[in-house]
Amino acid sequence: MRSDLFSKSEFQAQVPTAPGMTLQHSHAIKYAVNGECYARQGAMVAYRGNLQFEVKHQGLGNMFKRAVTGEGLSLMAVRGVGEVWFAHLAQSCFVIELEPQDALTVNGRNVLCFDPTLNYDIKMVKGAGMAGGGLFNCQFAGQGRIGLVCDGNPVIIPVTSQEPVYVDTDAVVGWSSALHTSLHRSQSVRSMVTGGSGEVMQLMLQGEGFVLVQPSEAPPPGGKK
Repeated sequence: MRSDLFSKSEFQAQVPTAPGMTLQHSHAIKYAVNGECYARQGAMVAYRGNLQFEVKHQGLGNMFKRAVTGEGLSLMAVRGVGEVWFAHLAQSCFVIELEPQDALTVNGRNVLCFDPTLNYDIKMVKGAGMAGGGLFNCQFAGQGRIGLVCDGNPVIIPVTSQEPVYVDTDAVVGWSSALHTSLHRSQSVRSMVTGGSGEVMQLMLQGEGFVLVQPSEAPPPGGKK
């Protein structure tokens, strides 16, 4: 059988020797499992090997926060030995590697999968009210990799102490957890009364770090996914 597909890097015939996640291509992540990994529920599109998929219980604290705020994400644990491919709605995928001193705040809707060596919690976005998708977002810390998804190719913007960065609360994917967050109104009351510009509130980030945004605004709750 002949096809250009078989000559592409997406065609995998050999089982990798090292466990962990790799970017299969721009819309899928492959995870070689030798033990376990964690992913959003329903993100598996294919697998091979001896793997089991189970609901990951996240502790009473996180369960309470999710019940009150609607934030966070439903996770599953993938256990065994084999390979699994993760994707979500053909969104763009990318991988971030965290060092022991790092912490990353991420909107739950953008999390695809992550290493079990990372610590996960639902944290309040200080000073941000309902920004970034809600009062609470997901925070990851420790050493390991996290696979994220977003609409289109993400934009990474450095944040320095000399000048804050303002991001649309519906477009933000994540940011360095050490950054200071607050809400900023860029539209005057007069402009709002006369029709508005559509850009009322932004998330203001200050300090030293970076912010990730997607080149689109997320659909409203209950809207088309």
